[in-house]
Amino acid sequence: MHIDKPWLKYYEPGVPHQVENPSSTLPDLLPAAAGSYPDRTALVLAVAAAGKLFNYPISYAKLHQDVGRFAASLQGLGVQKGDRVAIYLPNCPQFVIAFLAAVRIGAIAVPFNPLYSAREAEYQLKDCGAKVAVVLDRFVPIVQQVQTKTMLRHIVVTSIKEYFPPLLWMLYTLTKERKLPRYAMGPNDFRFTTLLRAGLPRPVTVDLEDTAVLLYTGGTTGVSKGVELSHRNLLTNAEQNRVWAGIGNGCETTLAAVPLFHGFGLTCCLNLGILTGTTIVLVPNPTDTKGLIQTIVQHQPTIFPVVPTMLVAISHFPGISEYNLRSIRVCPCAGSALAPAVQRTFIERTGVRPVEGYGLTEAAPVTHGNPPFGDDRHGTIGLPYPGTVARVVDFETGKLDMPFSGEWTNPGEIIIKGPQIMKGYWKRPEETAAQIRDGWLYTGDIGQMHRDGYFRIVDRLKDMIIRSGMNIYPAEVEAVLHEHPKVMEALVIGIPDASRGELVKAFVVPRDGVEINEDEILVFCRQNMAKYKVPAAVEIRAGLYHSAVGKPLRRALREELGLVAG
Repeated sequence: MHIDKPWLKYYEPGVPHQVENPSSTLPDLLPAAAGSYPDRTALVLAVAAAGKLFNYPISYAKLHQDVGRFAASLQGLGVQKGDRVAIYLPNCPQFVIAFLAAVRIGAIAVPFNPLYSAREAEYQLKDCGAKVAVVLDRFVPIVQQVQTKTMLRHIVVTSIKEYFPPLLWMLYTLTKERKLPRYAMGPNDFRFTTLLRAGLPRPVTVDLEDTAVLLYTGGTTGVSKGVELSHRNLLTNAEQNRVWAGIGNGCETTLAAVPLFHGFGLTCCLNLGILTGTTIVLVPNPTDTKGLIQTIVQHQPTIFPVVPTMLVAISHFPGISEYNLRSIRVCPCAGSALAPAVQRTFIERTGVRPVEGYGLTEAAPVTHGNPPFGDDRHGTIGLPYPGTVARVVDFETGKLDMPFSGEWTNPGEIIIKGPQIMKGYWKRPEETAAQIRDGWLYTGDIGQMHRDGYFRIVDRLKDMIIRSGMNIYPAEVEAVLHEHPKVMEALVIGIPDASRGELVKAFVVPRDGVEINEDEILVFCRQNMAKYKVPAAVEIRAGLYHSAVGKPLRRALREELGLVAG
């Protein structure tokens, strides 16, 4: 099938139309970086406490040494090629070491959301079949609670303070540590620091098509599934991001505030960082906005992957214009729709230009992006990445390209083909076959393509609201709500109605220190959208539900209201 690629002519100078096939695997990245930049800082753990910022740096030579030793210890615990290693950690050096050590010996890394409940941890441990888990001390009781119901044999216990500088170590011990839940280590459990004393691991042959990681989908649209990503998937996507933003070797600093257990952080912070010899500044608590701003001011990162909630928090921090954030050269934004009002406000108050991109866990994860320095078209997700093809197809058959109606195609489902597309869902061949058809990944997102090749998301297919036969896309209503000067955040869902099928309900969070009422919102909506899209109800809230990566969760609102999720 011949596919026109109008987006290619809008690539920035120097961005190739294709990326070369990887010539190495993930285990090759760190030795190469350590060989080229042994004394360069690889990782910095940045922790804000008592009004100060504390930092612990680790060089590439030291990181390489620790990864090798931990890999040897994993082999000593019986981990073989293809075995799964669970990583139950926030952004910290232990996460990086555990991940790189697992893939070095051909094991499959399985990151966990540290905010998981015991039920969620049990499900993922059972599904992946991990025999070893690296767990932060505060989460050990959760894992122990479900261990007997899983295949887990060894818990490797670590503490965030193991990489604290002395003063912060003392402060943590005197304050936070006494509040940690109590637990007793089992006879087959080990301390993380103890496993850094081994020698070198036995060599293991790792192929590009081997599975490197299982990343579990958030479960916001159903049962969480393990996405199998190969070394080729991950390395290709890291390279696509490198050439897209012109990332240099041995000269960048990345602020890793988005979670590494999420595909966005894993690829755009960790893998891309190691690939290019970048200094990666690890932020374990990105919800501390003041600490996040302090970290930017002190470390002057050049790359800052973000989600919209981070932009909102930083934009509305008191006196933000007095802080120098202009070291940030590349600021990709993903995870959820970036409302134009949020983007404009951030640019005006910081001088930094975030550009919206798009991806999904099943694509390792990035597939589209606005040019970071060129023609950024607000309200779009940008252009397909090098080597990536995207189409907008009909909902019924999923095969017919949607026709143009003016400058844009009619709305349809976005489908994607490229070297970063997953191998499939872990142990779910039927669901894999439903998601990947003839090599095309069906995203479940409703979108449109401009004649120039820019794409925009209309909404999730399952989130679409149908009122009296009229399609309403929540993201479109939310974009209008974000334009209201008193609104900080907004989320929209459909609620059942006996006569019209569904109605729109909006949940609105006002800006700090500002009062707002339902009538103000409704008047604004009536002035700025078609009558049938105007919410039938508005609820003012102090906050909304978010995933760990900051993605607003419509499903959580539906569940709270006792509605069946779409």
